[in-house]
Amino acid sequence: MSQPTNQNFLSPLGGKFEIKRLPSVNFFIQQVALPNVMMGEIDVPTPFTKIRMPGDQITFSDLVVTFRVDEDLTNYLEMYNWMRSIARVDDFEDSTAWKNEGVAMSDERVYSDGTLTLMNSAMNPNIIVKFADLYPSSLSEVPFVTTMSDVDYVECTAVFKYRKFDIETV
Repeated sequence: MSQPTNQNFLSPLGGKFEIKRLPSVNFFIQQVALPNVMMGEIDVPTPFTKIRMPGDQITFSDLVVTFRVDEDLTNYLEMYNWMRSIARVDDFEDSTAWKNEGVAMSDERVYSDGTLTLMNSAMNPNIIVKFADLYPSSLSEVPFVTTMSDVDYVECTAVFKYRKFDIETV
């Protein structure tokens, strides 16, 4: 029976997440999780019972990021303005990310890449998880509570869709 070469456990404190397009959000990130990965299945009918076979597509769950909001709302506005540039709110001119302004249309206006760096027990980079083609799908409320006795700083949750993620060893 073989033993694992590394018997150290992964620490929940050993992660650093960055989204290329959100430098102000990156600094304040409090929580992120490696999303679920699900593989579909195919039911094969038989005269007796269905036989389940592995499917041919993988579905990635949403990427959920929690960050503290700075007092100038700089990081919140960074997220909000990215969302506003993709979608329309008041008229057709709102979705500036989709405009071709005399240059070749670039996906960088709509999508961004993200990187989750997992640290080893010595807090050195060990694993890199690269998310491709991220875009925001929701941004939570900014709560204000006047009945608190201690200051718990405001946090927001951003949810991202993405095309895929790849895992690499450093």
